[in-house]
Amino acid sequence: MPAVESLSRRERQIMEVIYTRGRASAAQVVADLPDPPGKTAVRTLLTILERKGHLTHQEESGAYIYAPTRPREQAAQSALRKVLQTFFGGSLEQAVAAHLADDQSQIDDAELKRLAKLIRQAKREGEVK
Repeated sequence: MPAVESLSRRERQIMEVIYTRGRASAAQVVADLPDPPGKTAVRTLLTILERKGHLTHQEESGAYIYAPTRPREQAAQSALRKVLQTFFGGSLEQAVAAHLADDQSQIDDAELKRLAKLIRQAKREGEVK
């Protein structure tokens, strides 16, 4: 399984473009990147991401079309585990507390209710195991 933590900022931006589009050519990635480098640099990064196991490609009409090798949710879970381990000693509670204490955090009542429901559900499932 590819390691998310091994991605540079630009590689993460490229992955975001490809996850958003589902699949993309180098030209499409360049068009969607903030402050994009040249197409040659993007092609090089796409090749690196493929070598790292994050992307695969197919040739269509003479162009390489890149797609992620695993679903976004799976990559997100891996990234979250790494963040929790690196910054919060593996504690989800500490991570949530830090987020809630952040002045820029904007959680509305509807989201708090959804979170409470997920916690209740996880608690019930934990009792069954």
